[in-house]
Amino acid sequence: KDLVQGEIKVANEQLDDMVLLRSDGTPTYMLSVVVDDHDMGITHVVRGQDHMTNTFRQRQLYEACGWTPPEFAHIPLIHGPDGAKLSKRHGALGVDAYRDMGYLPAAMRNYLLRLGWAHGDDEIISTEQAIAWFDLDAIGRSPSRFDFAKLGNLNGHYLRQAEDAALAREILPRVENQLGAAVSATGADRLLRAMPGLKPRAKTLVELAEIALFYVRPRPLPLSADAAKLLDQPARERLAAMAPVLAAMADWQGSALEGALRDYAASTGAKLGQLAQPLRAALTGSANSPPIFEVMAVLGRDEALGRISDVAAR
Repeated sequence: KDLVQGEIKVANEQLDDMVLLRSDGTPTYMLSVVVDDHDMGITHVVRGQDHMTNTFRQRQLYEACGWTPPEFAHIPLIHGPDGAKLSKRHGALGVDAYRDMGYLPAAMRNYLLRLGWAHGDDEIISTEQAIAWFDLDAIGRSPSRFDFAKLGNLNGHYLRQAEDAALAREILPRVENQLGAAVSATGADRLLRAMPGLKPRAKTLVELAEIALFYVRPRPLPLSADAAKLLDQPARERLAAMAPVLAAMADWQGSALEGALRDYAASTGAKLGQLAQPLRAALTGSANSPPIFEVMAVLGRDEALGRISDVAAR
């Protein structure tokens, strides 16, 4: 009687006369596991469905020794997206590999739990809820499929819910590894203040570190191909003309910076995009980033004006 699979029967003729002792007298796995579980008072054995055949052999050993067998629960296996048995090409990796890929522990626990177990329609299940709710009776019998897209979406949710300071600490070593240098205290503070605008844009810590990198890069910033296209000669001239207006601002906050840029665009007859996009390229080295006025506020006056000057002088 299996706690997950229900009642299962196997004819004795299907079981072999297994080896219990090797030629040197040492016990095989089949005997060792029965004796160890009995000595340790194991009451429940929860393991993969691929061990089902071993269970019938082991029950015979329990009975031969006069011991009460533990309860058995054989859980379904995880398959790849193609329905084949999970392998390394599907994602059958150690937890350290998932850590290196930037998945949060809480997200991994949530995802693995939901692969073979359900609690109504709940998809987001905290570790505390899992401890309170989990029982063997809600484990499914059919194999589940590992889906990196679903894992990424779930991890993105946990990133958005995580504390900014904790995320900043998590990505700091990754950022330093990409930089090849230590991040200064000023840079670490920027990462922390930038986190509310960064974390909704990433699904893993790896992505988060990559998009945060421009906040701590030394000047002059390297430019992506798209950013370089935005910074043609007319764009650099507009940035050079705009710099004194920004330098004169007393309030270096996002809303004030946006208002000043809109006023400047109206006074010069330029479209806001003609100013904002080159500004984004100059400040981030990319054509995509968090809202540009948020970026300016996080960088601070001196760093922002310095990056604008670097580009205008090229």
